[in-house]
Amino acid sequence: MPGQIPPTAPSTAPPAASGTGSRGLGCLGCAGLVFVAVVALFVQLTWDSPRDLPRVAPGEMARRAVRHSQEAYDVLGFTRTVPPGARRTGVGAENTLRAGDCHDGGLLGLEDKTVDGAYRMVHDWALDDVPESRAVPGLRRLHRRLQEDGWTVSSYREGGKDGQDWSLYVRRDGEDERMSFTWSPDRRYFTGGATAPCAYDTGWTEGDGTSWSPSDAADQVSPPVLGPGRP
Repeated sequence: MPGQIPPTAPSTAPPAASGTGSRGLGCLGCAGLVFVAVVALFVQLTWDSPRDLPRVAPGEMARRAVRHSQEAYDVLGFTRTVPPGARRTGVGAENTLRAGDCHDGGLLGLEDKTVDGAYRMVHDWALDDVPESRAVPGLRRLHRRLQEDGWTVSSYREGGKDGQDWSLYVRRDGEDERMSFTWSPDRRYFTGGATAPCAYDTGWTEGDGTSWSPSDAADQVSPPVLGPGRP
């Protein structure tokens, strides 16, 4: 009929989704992610615990540290032979081994306790009267080589004309292995060092009542002659 208004068609739009349900699922998802993150952190902290250190004789760790130093020495291009010992520490040539403490940060990494029976072997060496013509190209060459060999460069600085020291610090396997090199233009003094990973001394037994310190591990070893092309 003219003028008659047709009936309104029924709405076909879907009903609105419940906001409460979606928010609930979102909260559950967040909680799940937090739980996974906490578990992952716990596993990492416990997996890297110093309590899981291997038992390795000081002589083996000493050879490991010296081997890194010798490889770096060859890349630097030094030709001098350095016998074991130190004539004048901080001034003359040096070729020594020492052992330091290993630290346990606890489950959350907030503590700082030394680990009984564990040591970290360090090889220190140095050369006096090193000219710029030897130190500068050697450090640049070593910087490139260590990166190619998989070491991570923690810091590298080329000294300026104002007499600043040149320095190179590298690490590998996290912080387990480290090396450092410094050349002082004013003193013409070059220092190097290699640090091996922490390990328990094979001569130490937990709870036997005897006193022990990392120096006991260092006393068992002495470095070989440091020089060009040494094995």
